[in-house]
Amino acid sequence: MNLCIDVGNTQMHGAVYDDGRFVTQFRKESAHSSRDEIGLFLVAVLREHGVDPSRIERIGISCVVPDEVHSLRNACRIYFALEPLFLEAGVKTRLKIKTRNPLEVGADRIANAIAVAEMYPEMNVVVVDFGTAITLDAVTAQREYLGGSICAGLGLAMEALGSKTAKLPFVEINAPKRALGRSTTEAIQSGLYFGYLGMIRHLVERIRQEAFGDEATRIVATGGFSQLYRDSGLFDEIVPDLVLRGVNAMLTWNPVEPEKEGAEA
Repeated sequence: MNLCIDVGNTQMHGAVYDDGRFVTQFRKESAHSSRDEIGLFLVAVLREHGVDPSRIERIGISCVVPDEVHSLRNACRIYFALEPLFLEAGVKTRLKIKTRNPLEVGADRIANAIAVAEMYPEMNVVVVDFGTAITLDAVTAQREYLGGSICAGLGLAMEALGSKTAKLPFVEINAPKRALGRSTTEAIQSGLYFGYLGMIRHLVERIRQEAFGDEATRIVATGGFSQLYRDSGLFDEIVPDLVLRGVNAMLTWNPVEPEKEGAEA
């Protein structure tokens, strides 16, 4: 069994795969945690989901929070006796990274690209990931990662309005039926939902045209807030565990690392 972990700025999302078959998943808030906090959580959450931690054979990690890497690595070494494989420079991805500086591309964006290249072979794809930041990326039918766009996510925008203005409240982010809000709360909700819908629609079309012209292109979404736009007609498919699928694929292409002894606390 493979344990795959996606550590973002807001959440840790994990899943277990057995010979490529999805078994279970879990989430928790991202926070700077010690080796033991992470290790105990992973062991406990696997048991709660009916997975024996001793059956985990490989651990793959996509992490965009550098301060968490040390604790994650040592949690895997001590609680699973396994050396985790981080999605970073030097690992096999079977992608051709066409950006100016491949080293600066986030691991989550590369994981998404790996996943869609595997799921939709010989197809052009635009990926939209609704995380703390919203990322849009283009992947060609030839497994070329071309780059994309990054903008602040819905949660960041809502928090900015609530914390940087004197009278605007924090609100629940939802999918209102009307853009014409009849209260301040409704106005903020409609502004966030419809404003981001228009922005994402424009960015998707602009990236699709610049990357692929008139060629057929599949639009795939992932991330927590992607479900808000399920009925918008904007996406061909929503894949909640897209990053984790990419991490799992990465594990199959890279050899097992030897166990490390004397791991630091």
